[in-house]
Amino acid sequence: MQTSDLRIALFSGNYNYVRDGANQALNRLVGYLLGQGAKVRVYSPTVAEPAFPPTGDLVSVPSMAIPNRPEYRIPLSLSYKVRRDLDTFSPNVVHISSPDRVARQAVKWARRRNLPVLCSVHTRFETYFRYYNMSFAEPLVEAWLRRLYRKCDALVAPSESFAQVLREQRMNYDIDIWSRGVDREIFNPQRRDMDWRRGQGLMDGPPVIGFLGRLVMEKGLDVFSDAIDQLRRRGVPHQVMVIGEGPARSWFESRLPNARFVGFQGGADLGRAVASMDLLFNPSVTETFGNVTLEAMACGLPVVAAKATGSQSLVEDKVSGRLILPGAINQFADVLLSYCTDDALRAQHGAAGEQRSLDYSWDAINQTVADTYLRLIRQRAARTIAM
Repeated sequence: MQTSDLRIALFSGNYNYVRDGANQALNRLVGYLLGQGAKVRVYSPTVAEPAFPPTGDLVSVPSMAIPNRPEYRIPLSLSYKVRRDLDTFSPNVVHISSPDRVARQAVKWARRRNLPVLCSVHTRFETYFRYYNMSFAEPLVEAWLRRLYRKCDALVAPSESFAQVLREQRMNYDIDIWSRGVDREIFNPQRRDMDWRRGQGLMDGPPVIGFLGRLVMEKGLDVFSDAIDQLRRRGVPHQVMVIGEGPARSWFESRLPNARFVGFQGGADLGRAVASMDLLFNPSVTETFGNVTLEAMACGLPVVAAKATGSQSLVEDKVSGRLILPGAINQFADVLLSYCTDDALRAQHGAAGEQRSLDYSWDAINQTVADTYLRLIRQRAARTIAM
């Protein structure tokens, strides 16, 4: 059996209606699989005006808007219409990518048909509750996730550091690495554009500290703004550029009155914006890989990040950036100060990060997922024969 023989039913909680790193990776995976001759059918909530066109065939599943976060939707059920579509498509492997009710029903559907199930884990869902004063719920969420992940034949995680967390949480013990790649045509130092930067109201001189990501509290907006406030109090010359949109934008703007908010940037525009920074500050602990970290490294920028599952697998501390304990505001401010006042250090660590980014080829990375599908199908067939 080879990649072209695969028939994959992929379940996503958000395939294309709001743009994020996880669904960008899923769409790229589907594009690669289709290019290799595989058949893929995607099942996800849909909206009238999605953030971008879907890659491959997309089947809408019933859903509802999440209270207080209406831009996101909750998949509700594996309806009769969707089940009929699944039966017609007749997959030989099922892939789930979010721990919602539809994914759980899809696992049951697959089990009744003796089909293998792969789960890709894209974020640390249990950590989100820290940002809404509900940390007490983390153990309950972990147990809820464990019940699903243990029903899957295998998991794929974006980094070895996150895979180790999943093992320690006893989520599953068959875990492969599905890393992330970076588009070198879009993200490279040559995209730096000082005219564009000046057009955003940013000067040539003081270093520009960048934030890149969706503007939601779980991205560490409080830590970012507190550390920047420390720099201001210490009298360190700097500028701040924020790339992204989200429901917490007004809160973030109030905390960073002197920052330049350039909104959502995509494609070549995003590459230009990132390369026009001088360093990236990524304090989030919810990412499992850190796409924004890799994109900044590819643009030759040093990265200051939380010592957490995402950036920890990418940034080499004191070589291509700095890794700081989550929430350590003064330590974040200390290392930001060092980069803001030492041009040579920024250049040295940025060059090391760019060199490291060359290791991430999308085709090779996505073939590892295809290889995992094939392995699970072989193992399931062998168990069936043995019985």
